[in-house]
Amino acid sequence: MRRSFRHAAVSAIALAVATSAGLGVATAADKPIVGIITKTNTNPFFVKMKEGAEAAARANGMELRSFAGKVDGDNDAQVAAVENLIAAGAKGILITPNDSRAIVPSIEKARAAGILVIALDTPLDPANAADATFATDNFLAGEMIGKWAAKTLGEKAGTARIGLLDLNANEISVDVARDQGFLKGFGINIANPADIGDEKDPRIVGHDVTLGNEEGGRRAMENLLQKDPTISLVYTINEPAAAGAYEALRSVGRDKDVLIVSVDGGCPGVRNIGDGVIGATSMQFPLLMAAKGVEAVKKFATDGTKPQATQGLDFVNTGVELVTDKPASGLPSIDSAAALKKCWG
Repeated sequence: MRRSFRHAAVSAIALAVATSAGLGVATAADKPIVGIITKTNTNPFFVKMKEGAEAAARANGMELRSFAGKVDGDNDAQVAAVENLIAAGAKGILITPNDSRAIVPSIEKARAAGILVIALDTPLDPANAADATFATDNFLAGEMIGKWAAKTLGEKAGTARIGLLDLNANEISVDVARDQGFLKGFGINIANPADIGDEKDPRIVGHDVTLGNEEGGRRAMENLLQKDPTISLVYTINEPAAAGAYEALRSVGRDKDVLIVSVDGGCPGVRNIGDGVIGATSMQFPLLMAAKGVEAVKKFATDGTKPQATQGLDFVNTGVELVTDKPASGLPSIDSAAALKKCWG
């Protein structure tokens, strides 16, 4: 009863907000409404995602309404945003969920109202709670930098000492996929691909968490160096964590002899490729995720067609590219100069 009352209250508030803002309920004469709900509105990744949605909405004659959590992890704000879009008569919702499981009841309500729901970047839990997911192949992104690291180290790969800097203790799907992809690419038996840290390879020094930021990367790197000061290869969940790891290594004079690899393709990370801080990264394309999502909503609004997953995957793959200034034989890549024309942030 308490939960029902809470959802009813949220719905009433969302409708009141929509009405007071002059939004009302969409009519046939209005442009089709598409909503984008990001984790926050400050992270450069999500800023670029919103830009992609705005451009695609203009090109497709749609009205975009944007929402975001106040902080990473803010599910309540995303619930209210979904309710707002339901009340407004939106045709589609694009969402990067702050809590992939907790948001599902709200998503189910939106779909029951005939709204197409597409998860961007981060799948729902379960993934089929959304009509589709548009995302980077994060396992492939990790695998690409793992292969690059193995080829770059050559014979030294067999005696590498590896530190892995992950996101957080929750082991969300993106975190797991990048970590496990990296290990597979490097040639390590990953045991259960849905679990971080169950590998038995003696080259692995350990895992630590960074919360995806520079300070977390520095702290996690310091922790792993205490376990083994001879670490020679560092995987990081993203480029801010990589920058923090580099600072920790530099403080102990190890910045020149430890290889760092990462994932994301943000402009600061790409510049760190050029400066030699990061050896290689895998670039993803948040603008494309959102733009393709808006196009899918337009098609759904026009003829009811829903997007289909990329062949062999359970999501729509929006692409990934290896970025390095030290290309490895047999691995297609672009250099940092080319990547700066494609990066975000």
